Amino acid sequence: MKVAPAPPSGPYRREAGALAMQVLAHPDDDLFFMNPDILHDIQAGTPVVSVYVTAGESVGWNTPPGGSHKHHHADTAAYSAARHQGLRQAYATMLGLPHFTRWHSEVLSLPGGLHAQIDTLANGAQRASLVFLQVSMHEQNQSASVQMLWDKPGTTLPYLPALDSPSPSDATGTYTHDKLVDVLVELLKRYTPTHVRTLDPDPDIQVHDKQHPKGSDQVGYSDHRDHTPVALFAWKALKRWSESGARGFTTTAYRGYYNQRWPFNLPPATVALKARFLLQYGGDPDWACGDPGGCGDYGQGRNEPLANRKGWIRSTHRRYPGAGQVVVPAAAAAAGAPGTAYEVLGLHAVVRDETAPGSGRWGPARDLGGGPLAPQLACVAMPGEGTFVFGLRFAALDGQGGGNAREIVVGNAGRWTSLGNPEHTEDRGRRVGPPTAVRTADGRVHVFVRNAAKGLTTRVREPGGTWGAWTDLGGSEVQDGISTVTDRQGRVHVFAAGRDTVHHWAQPAPSAPVAFQPLGTLPCPADVPTAALAPDGDIALTYARPASALTLRETVGV
Repeated sequence: MKVAPAPPSGPYRREAGALAMQVLAHPDDDLFFMNPDILHDIQAGTPVVSVYVTAGESVGWNTPPGGSHKHHHADTAAYSAARHQGLRQAYATMLGLPHFTRWHSEVLSLPGGLHAQIDTLANGAQRASLVFLQVSMHEQNQSASVQMLWDKPGTTLPYLPALDSPSPSDATGTYTHDKLVDVLVELLKRYTPTHVRTLDPDPDIQVHDKQHPKGSDQVGYSDHRDHTPVALFAWKALKRWSESGARGFTTTAYRGYYNQRWPFNLPPATVALKARFLLQYGGDPDWACGDPGGCGDYGQGRNEPLANRKGWIRSTHRRYPGAGQVVVPAAAAAAGAPGTAYEVLGLHAVVRDETAPGSGRWGPARDLGGGPLAPQLACVAMPGEGTFVFGLRFAALDGQGGGNAREIVVGNAGRWTSLGNPEHTEDRGRRVGPPTAVRTADGRVHVFVRNAAKGLTTRVREPGGTWGAWTDLGGSEVQDGISTVTDRQGRVHVFAAGRDTVHHWAQPAPSAPVAFQPLGTLPCPADVPTAALAPDGDIALTYARPASALTLRETVGV
């Protein structure tokens, strides 16, 4: 549907309240990898803003599954426009409106002489805006790419107008690394989101062989070559926005092609719901939408997302599972005292005090610093020392050949110390997951992280306050999301979701080193297992089965 140009609008305005922003590499990344979370925001009346960094033009072929209705020439401007139309169809449906509902379109002037197309549609309190930055995915001769725009100094990529663009007919422009960061910061300031979603900035290392074909992955990793740099650009922009004083936002990062390599974690009803909107996005060449570019991304039309063996639609995996508020109860010595709650807000750790003991209501956030932090924290209350807060810090987000490092940090009373990284190169260090920590009765603190080999690594703080070295605990490959519990004898147990079963590490005796201890034949988990000490002294594990709404409760004897 060709939308008539509208004059540039004034500054964005909204009533105070929540707003969610997604920063995507391509049209459809939100529908495959972030839904149903975006849908739930829309249904709750939270405005959503989806920012698409690239034009999504690929090589310009918009070919339906099976090769029917083949287009006989490449047209990047038309294919980009067709994907825009597919998004309008999908989001209109999510808003509860007919899929060909007309959108309001406008042009936003951006730093560096660039422009963005913004399409907006509302249905009562529900509202969605689609922002198209139109960075070319690559030069036609492959001399530059989005990956190079992040990594290689001096790289440029052109602004690529889509056929449906309402931008001035002479609108041109060139994106550099700094211009793209500036544009994303400008959009953050314009919309002031309270929650920001990105793709995975640090995808898993992936061996590609006959058993694990490369497919659409980038070389050596489990994701598309555009997903990773766009996520890094987004986190760099978030860091800059946070440094300017922005504090009232949370973040989530989502796995991408990772989905095809682990058990699917969505039940059939949720997969069908995602498929409903991808059907609208894919469209059909026989539809009469009125857009000269096309009525969707035909390669994702009909039943293709469900039929595709890669199964991207069948999971929604978070890069930092378990993110959110961590509640630390009042110490036993102060029974009846209010508890405290820790979380990441504006990329900083913050703490809130309970307004009344046991109320579950929390006062205003106090900034503890430590940023820029990934959204998941671990907390350990230490008698006489306060609470230790552990996090994963983006130690460097330079790009352009500069540093790109992660480190594990610990904060206490607002003072932060680096625990380093169990990996010895920046590239491998980026794959490390957020920490989990537990205190034992002997006064030790055990910190655990998933490492680049997808196994478990630990570091232990001795009772006197000194830290031992990072130690690889071995074991088979597991997903991020680690659960810990201590049994009645004071032994630490660690659980994580493998490809086949729940994997287990434990102390054979109190104060002994933690070691890999396979459990045997527990059913395969779809996601993070939750561990809790049962009244009889055994450990109860709760987790979802793959591709199922069924939640299992398994008992582990100790």
